[in-house]
Amino acid sequence: MIRRLMLALAAASLPAMAMAHDYPTMERVVYVESCMRDHPGPHYEMVSKCSCALDKLASQLTYDDFVGMTTAVNANSIGGERGSYIRDVDALQKQIRDFRKMQSQAFKDCFIGNTPR
Repeated sequence: MIRRLMLALAAASLPAMAMAHDYPTMERVVYVESCMRDHPGPHYEMVSKCSCALDKLASQLTYDDFVGMTTAVNANSIGGERGSYIRDVDALQKQIRDFRKMQSQAFKDCFIGNTPR
């Protein structure tokens, strides 16, 4: 009975996994490790939750869009004049807001507590 249930669950998840964009393994590892650092908890639980969050993002964003948005988010915190090149561009600020909104929803869907740093 349990085996049938597990097979049914695996089969049901195949279409969702097939629709997700393909991200390089290294990028997935870096994202999950960063998420786990920002959201401490039991190791295997957080690996699962953080992987879930990345899968949610990958279902919505191409890898190129993901790289562009995460780069803008990370660069937004650069201080001084160099950082103003990011902070003063409305299109980049919209990307940052959109990514944070998507990430926040992914965290909520995957039962990850507080928001990242």
